[in-house]
Amino acid sequence: MTSFDTPPLNLWRALLALAVVFVMLATTGWTALRSHREPTALQTSLAQWEHGSVHGLRLPDPDAAPARLARFFASLAPRERERLARRYPLAVGNMNGAPVLLRYRANRLALEQAREVERRRVRDGRLSTAGQLDAGRRLHRYEALTRPGRHVLAFDPEGSGRIAEVFGNLTAAVRISVVVPGVDTDLLTFQRTSRRYSAPAGMAEALYAAERARRPSTRTAVIAWADYTAPDGLGVDAATAMRAEEGAVRLNALLRALPGRAAVSMFCHSYGSVVCGVAARGMPRRVADIAVAASPGMRVPAASWLGTPARVWAMRDATDWVRDVPYLEVGGLGHGADPVSPAFGARVLSARDARGHSGYFQPGTDSLRNLADIGVGAYDAVTCGHQDDACRAGLPGTAGAGRA
Repeated sequence: MTSFDTPPLNLWRALLALAVVFVMLATTGWTALRSHREPTALQTSLAQWEHGSVHGLRLPDPDAAPARLARFFASLAPRERERLARRYPLAVGNMNGAPVLLRYRANRLALEQAREVERRRVRDGRLSTAGQLDAGRRLHRYEALTRPGRHVLAFDPEGSGRIAEVFGNLTAAVRISVVVPGVDTDLLTFQRTSRRYSAPAGMAEALYAAERARRPSTRTAVIAWADYTAPDGLGVDAATAMRAEEGAVRLNALLRALPGRAAVSMFCHSYGSVVCGVAARGMPRRVADIAVAASPGMRVPAASWLGTPARVWAMRDATDWVRDVPYLEVGGLGHGADPVSPAFGARVLSARDARGHSGYFQPGTDSLRNLADIGVGAYDAVTCGHQDDACRAGLPGTAGAGRA
C-alpha cells in the first residue's frame, strides 16, 4: 500500500466482499485457464547454470544452502568467479550464497543486457504506442540503476520486475536494516522523482542517511527489498496473504544468506508488514527487531503469536487511512489484529509527523528518527506513541535492560 494516500473509507470492506465472491467462484469451478509460457530470462540463466561446469565438475545446485554456495565460490580463483558472473549474470546475481560484490557485478551485467533490449524495443516500429512507452520507462529505469554507485543485490526483469538495492557497505556493516515495501511495488515504482521517500529506494536511502546521522560511528547498511511480487493495487491480492506467503519465502532466503553476523532490523511498510508477519517465524535469530508502519495487520492476533524472539514495534500516524481498514481475518481474508492496539502487544512508537500513509520515511519526521534509532540499536532514544516510556521498557541501555 505504498502509493495510495486517501482511498474511500469503506474501500476495504468492499474489497473483502468482492474477495468472498471471487473465492466462491474459484471453488465452484470458475477458474482461469493457465496458458503455456516461455521460460523467463532468469529461468533460462539458471537452467544454463545447471548444465555448466568448472574444472570439469558440474556447478552446484543454485538452490543449495547459502553456506554451501559460499564455500563453492570461495574455492574458485577470482577470474573463475568473474567468468561465471559473465556467463550466467542473472543466475549469479540472484544466488543467495554468492559473494555480495560478485552479485553486484553480475546484476550490473544483467541490467546492461536488459537496457539494450529495451533500447531496441523503443525503436521497434512494430510495437504499439503503449508498448514503446513501456519500453521507454524500462529503459529509463535500467539507465538509472546502472549508474556508478548503485549496488543491486537482486534483479529479475520478468513481468513487472523485482529488485533489491543496498545502501552502505553490506559486508562490513555491524547493523543491517531491511526495508520491505507494500502494494504497487515493482521495478518501475522502485524509485520516484516526485514523492521520493514513498518509494522503496527513497525509503532505504532516507533510513540509511538517518542512521548515519544518529550514530556516525556505527557501520550500517540498508537494503531496499522489492524482490517479491507485490499486490497490484487494493484488489483481492491485497486482502489475502497469497503474495505475502510467496514473499516471505524469498525474504527469509535473503536473510539466511546475509554476510557476517550483524544484527538485522526489519522495517515493513503497509502490505510489507503482512510479508514480515508471515515470515517472522522463519527468520534467523540474528533478526533483532521487526518494526511495522501503516500496517493492515500481521496475520496474527498478537505479537506473541509471530513465533520470533525479535522485538516487535509498530507505528501509525493519526492521518493514515489504513486505520479505517477492518482489522480482522475471516477465511483467509483480512490480515488480523491492529498492531498498534494495546492488546496486540507491540512496542508502539510515535509517528505524529508522518502525515498520511506514505510519509513515514520522510526526512525530519519523528517516525524516521525512531526507525533509525532502532536500526542502530539506540533503543533508549526512541519516542513512544502514547506520550509515555512504555515502548522502552526492558530494552538494552534502559532501566531493567534485557531482551523483550
